[in-house]
Amino acid sequence: MSYPEGGAVNPARFYDSPMARILVVGASGYVGRELCRVATAAGHDVVGTRLRGTPAPGDDARVLDVTDAAAVRALMAAVRPDVVVNTAYMQDPPHARPVNVGGAGHVAAAAATAGARLVHVSSDVVFGGTSADPLREDAVPSPVHDYGRTKADGERAVAAAHPGAAIVRTSLVYGGPDGPASRHERVALEAARGERDMAFFSDELRCPAQVTDLAAAMLALAATGHAGPIHLVGWEVVSRHAFAVAIAQNAGADVTTLRAAPCPPGRPAALVLDGTLARRLLPSARLRGVSDVFGPAGYENDE
Repeated sequence: MSYPEGGAVNPARFYDSPMARILVVGASGYVGRELCRVATAAGHDVVGTRLRGTPAPGDDARVLDVTDAAAVRALMAAVRPDVVVNTAYMQDPPHARPVNVGGAGHVAAAAATAGARLVHVSSDVVFGGTSADPLREDAVPSPVHDYGRTKADGERAVAAAHPGAAIVRTSLVYGGPDGPASRHERVALEAARGERDMAFFSDELRCPAQVTDLAAAMLALAATGHAGPIHLVGWEVVSRHAFAVAIAQNAGADVTTLRAAPCPPGRPAALVLDGTLARRLLPSARLRGVSDVFGPAGYENDE
């Protein structure tokens, strides 16, 4: 396989060979860990990165601080990946902006220099949640909180450094009965069991994505030449409260203990992403809805 110089990215390097070398940045995180598993099972040569002191799958996981541009460049030169998938992020200050914006830009620039295909993971919270219609990829980001602003700025940094990058927006990633448990699932079950006192928003609408579906769809996306945003989400629109009920119900917990409340000011409410482009570009990808994953719903959505 050839490695073009100066950022001339050729996505065919990924799919013209039965095995690609894939660098998963953020392999110690929830999405990154599952992506490593799915890519390895598909026969790819996978290298993951982790924060120091944080475990990651595989014997070859490399310690990487994405805010260190020189370290990112050095690792990219050493690994020589065909594909880079950046799943690294931080949600809380003071680390969110350095990782989500600066770090994203460093990974994108290094991937472009290496001639690697880049898939960057973003979020639905780049939008303000005020649209009554499903949001397409060309909708203008309008985040309403600091984390959303860092993700929107990170998208811009990636596009500037690596114009050929695919930017994946997704939503409330979870495992379901057959996948690894997510933070969303743990929180819902703790609330249902009375171990956590919290309410779930009845008017915050999202399109949760099952983590294995998402990982497989990102691998399929890497084998295309798509550049720019794409929405990889489950097809089903559910409220935060309905999502928590589905999780608890599947686990046999008492769903009547899950309190519903309206979305407070300062949070995006209607984050319904239009998945039409993904369905057209990735016809074999499976992006199930919550009721597909958890079975027939015994709950009603709160819309």
